[in-house]
Amino acid sequence: MTIRPEASGRLAEAVPSETGPAAGAKRPLGRLNRAALGRAGRAALLATGRTPVPDAIEPVVEAHRRHHPQADLALLSRAYRTAEASHRGQTRKSGEPFITHPLAVTMILAQLGAGTTTLVASLLHDTVEDTEVTLDQVSAEFGPEVAYLVDGVTKLEKVDFGAAAEAETFRKMLVATGDDVRVMVIKLADRLHNMRTIRHMKPASRIRIAKVTRDVLIPLAERLGIQVLKAELEDIVFATLHPEEHARTRALVAAHEAEPDQLLQPFADALTRQLAEAGVTATVLVRPRHGVSLHRVLLKRTAAAGPDGLPQGLQPADFGRLLVVVEENADCYAVLGELHTCWTPLPGEFKDFVAAPKFNLYQSLHTAVSLSGGEVVEVLVRTRQMHRVAEFGVVALGDPHQPGGQQSDELDRTDPARPGWLSRLLEWQQETPDPDTFWSALTADLSDDREITAVTEDGETLQLPAGASCVDAAYLLGEETGHRCLGARVNGRLVALSTALGDGDVVAVLTEQGGQAEPGAEPSGPSPEWLEHVRTPRARLAIERWLADHPETGPGPDDEETGPSGAHPLPAASPATRRGESPVAVAGRPGALVRLARCCTPVPPDAVTGFVIRGGAVAVHRTGCPDGEQMRAAGRGPVELAWVAGACPPCGYRVTLQAEALNRPRLLADLTAVMSAEGIGIISASVEPPEELRVRHTYTIELPTAETLPAVMRAMLRVSGVYDVCRPGFRSGNGDDPVTSGMRPSKGIHGRSVVFTGGRSAGVDRGPQG
Repeated sequence: MTIRPEASGRLAEAVPSETGPAAGAKRPLGRLNRAALGRAGRAALLATGRTPVPDAIEPVVEAHRRHHPQADLALLSRAYRTAEASHRGQTRKSGEPFITHPLAVTMILAQLGAGTTTLVASLLHDTVEDTEVTLDQVSAEFGPEVAYLVDGVTKLEKVDFGAAAEAETFRKMLVATGDDVRVMVIKLADRLHNMRTIRHMKPASRIRIAKVTRDVLIPLAERLGIQVLKAELEDIVFATLHPEEHARTRALVAAHEAEPDQLLQPFADALTRQLAEAGVTATVLVRPRHGVSLHRVLLKRTAAAGPDGLPQGLQPADFGRLLVVVEENADCYAVLGELHTCWTPLPGEFKDFVAAPKFNLYQSLHTAVSLSGGEVVEVLVRTRQMHRVAEFGVVALGDPHQPGGQQSDELDRTDPARPGWLSRLLEWQQETPDPDTFWSALTADLSDDREITAVTEDGETLQLPAGASCVDAAYLLGEETGHRCLGARVNGRLVALSTALGDGDVVAVLTEQGGQAEPGAEPSGPSPEWLEHVRTPRARLAIERWLADHPETGPGPDDEETGPSGAHPLPAASPATRRGESPVAVAGRPGALVRLARCCTPVPPDAVTGFVIRGGAVAVHRTGCPDGEQMRAAGRGPVELAWVAGACPPCGYRVTLQAEALNRPRLLADLTAVMSAEGIGIISASVEPPEELRVRHTYTIELPTAETLPAVMRAMLRVSGVYDVCRPGFRSGNGDDPVTSGMRPSKGIHGRSVVFTGGRSAGVDRGPQG
């Protein structure tokens, strides 16, 4: 069999063959003796009666026939002659004839196994951009399919688009890729050859091109599953942007290769014998790591201390992994069984991407075992078809417009012609007409190459990037759902909207009015703080649009007290309220910076005590607050304070409320709905496990003014099943807020008015405290 080692700098045949050279041998394509190939090719063509092809594309034809024996060589020859005539007289910066570039790009695609139509478009991909050939001529000569691919990779003119030309070119290319992924495949091959010859560019151009390749093209190669392109692009970018680190890594590889392999190859031989004894047909290979992969391992090693407390260096097992290629899916698990039976598996290192493929169609079993000497070896197990897809990605699935092309296995659970990440990207790009915004959103969206799958409680599947929050899930369900979102429940538990979702989580988005808003009623809308934890461009753009259209509803830019996940903007304060003015006056310290403590959330007319903290600021605690008492016990003398009438912090007052109720469905949604109707921001919420059908909800909220608190508490009391609403208290010296341990049942409160005195809420006809 033949295989492309990860460390190789060029593409090579990457799929194990039934017959061929010994395991581990390399056979790079495109380096054949042209004279010998030409003689052999002409003899074969004369023997079969086929029309001879130009000598220049004979290596391409040879590589193409390995994957497509019945390819239309006449069409390929015609495309080459058109490209050669069009580019005649043009040269590259290296001084070579320009036709060498489309030939090299076509050779890369032929090695990947791309179809004839793709190769024809590749030969012609620069004709419309750099010659007098028009798109209409390409369509008339080679058909609309080829013309579409050529148009997809043709750059937009800087004369027309100026500085936005690059961003708009990528937008155009991605839109074309949405209909035919071969557009991006050609672009990736084009960039790979340009990167191979990047040394002929000016230093500034090299850096700029390498950064764009790193930020956009390499993530796109990963998403399309074309590992052979991604690995080589990564290594060239690494050498361009970090030449010293690259040279050091290459030196480590050279030193390792100079020594005999006393670990990986002997283990591969032992595993081969073990599988043969078990009756499992498999090919076991040592797969060297490519440069960037090895550099990542080196960084991980140096960051971790070894048994002697010093940073670790590379181990012999770090230079490669074992690849086991089998025939059937069931054989993958048979190999896994032998591995884990005969060697010690490492807990937490097993990953099953066969049963649950990655979003880019990748399938393999990953595991790591410990050998007798304590060395840890990573092992990959996959079938031949899985290996083709792992190396060549969507190219291995065939042309999407040919019979039988782009047909994925049912277990892939992915549409290869229109993967989920691409569909989402195409949706939000329509909402970003500004090129700079589009480019920023694109690079951010591509910055993480992992995806997760969450499921709604109704069974709807949500594909999200890793690190996505509940806000991202809400906006994925629809912009209206996102704007009306109040909270979320993940795996049955109430969580903050900023909570990052994990793979397989069950999520429920809680919206105002239980998701059934009044007809024509405008949503309360998102909070600016949501932008701090959204991961998807779709959610970010929707939130930014809302905030731009409703500038009066969000907190000002100078707000100091903003919560991580406030659900609603604060309404405008009454004319008597002076927003942004310090609410507390400190005796003897005019203009002192005042901070209201989060532990006890003081609100006028609470009795308060102040303590000077680091930086000269004064922390304001409710009298009797345990944290304040600790500061007093530590020797900090209290400062005399007084509430300032009509003054209010920039973002209002933060208060914690507890609601005790009889447990029932939709209680959380009803409580948050009535609270939001009062114009407050919900910072956080928690629900304690029910006890004897009773449940306690705790909310931290932001009030626009202190006078809003009684109205909020009354509204909460009117919710069916709620029998008490209070502020969590503590034992204090002035009799305020008795201890609130345990449940506090009371009678006759529901639907009655609540008075607010000194921080205590009391219902009319309050019963005895429980």
